Amino acid sequence: MDIAQEALEREQLLLRRQELQQDIALLQESLRGEVDVDLDEGDPDVVEREKSVALLAALDAGLASIEDALRAMERGTYGICERCGKPIPPERLEVKPEATMCITCQAEVERLLKRGLVVQRPRWGLDAEPGMEEE
Repeated sequence: MDIAQEALEREQLLLRRQELQQDIALLQESLRGEVDVDLDEGDPDVVEREKSVALLAALDAGLASIEDALRAMERGTYGICERCGKPIPPERLEVKPEATMCITCQAEVERLLKRGLVVQRPRWGLDAEPGMEEE
């Protein structure tokens, strides 16, 4: 990968990480407020709180992806699919600099997750929880 391109993508990742951290902090602060829970089905406060919790989970996942990509840069493996070891096309990295898998592997992992199967990321080896294996 071109050094200038990697530097540009690193800057994009760092900026996006900062934005996500700010968004997460704001959302966490808003969730700290107490909600008067009305046990009636469809209580708007509860519905909004549930949406905020789901959004927070999505933001956390996005932040984790960015952190993974930054660690890959530090290891010198950025731009290499963590699953199959093939280069990730520059066009994919340009659109999604936090990508750590090629489109083919990403689609396969998402398909496995939709089927309810647990997928262990190969480079996590020591960090993975015991028993979490790709099926």
